[in-house]
Amino acid sequence: KGLFHQTVHVWFFTSDGQLLLQQRGKYKDTHPLLWDVSVAGHIGAGESIEIAALREVEEEIGLIISKGDLMKIGFFPSFFKHSEDLIDNEFHHSFLCGLKVPIESLRKQKSEVEALKLMPIVQFQIELEDPIKRKYYVPHEPSYYKKILRQVEKSF
Repeated sequence: KGLFHQTVHVWFFTSDGQLLLQQRGKYKDTHPLLWDVSVAGHIGAGESIEIAALREVEEEIGLIISKGDLMKIGFFPSFFKHSEDLIDNEFHHSFLCGLKVPIESLRKQKSEVEALKLMPIVQFQIELEDPIKRKYYVPHEPSYYKKILRQVEKSF
């Protein structure tokens, strides 16, 4: 309905320069089966931003992390009109987090996550710039993706 609401985004990266990407579930109302941020979700009423991030990480990929593992990137507005009846106005509180376990040990939430994959950061950048391959990703603002990638590269 276009009501503004807050969300969390957690981007996981590996020490060898890869990002963990999530393919959204096929029954999602928005962007089904597109590749997206490692973990994302809404902040509950009365819930702190960091606690929401920790909860979403555990729910979506079965990983338990602590507040100290989260590196705040920033706060990003996102406005997307999917249809006349579905207008999504969000404010993403975005974080980075090092992925210190093998991807095989992650447990995806079946209702939210279709698949998980690791992708080299360089390959991710190339695909976002390719007009054909970009269609396989959630259409976040290019400036958002650029900011995320700059921050990941600084984290090595």
